Amino acid sequence: MNIWISLLVFIAATLAGYKLISDVPSLLHTPLMSGMNALSGVTVLGALVATAFAVALGSRSLGVLAIVLAMVNVVGGFLVTDRMLRMFKSDK
Repeated sequence: MNIWISLLVFIAATLAGYKLISDVPSLLHTPLMSGMNALSGVTVLGALVATAFAVALGSRSLGVLAIVLAMVNVVGGFLVTDRMLRMFKSDK
């Protein structure tokens, strides 16, 4: 029963996230991305907590994968934001 609730939450979050991102205008997408980097840190924290409380080896493995993927998201977001900010600096 617990797996079905988790699957339902995952599907609902996926659909809500897709709807939210697809409605953001192009002009707002890049500035909002830098704010989303902070929220991605919350994802890393959640993955760390979930992995810490995991009992089975498979759950811990998925937790480690979640931590790695969330960190890739955080680092990539900061790299893109840095690149965007360098575009607005003058060469002086």
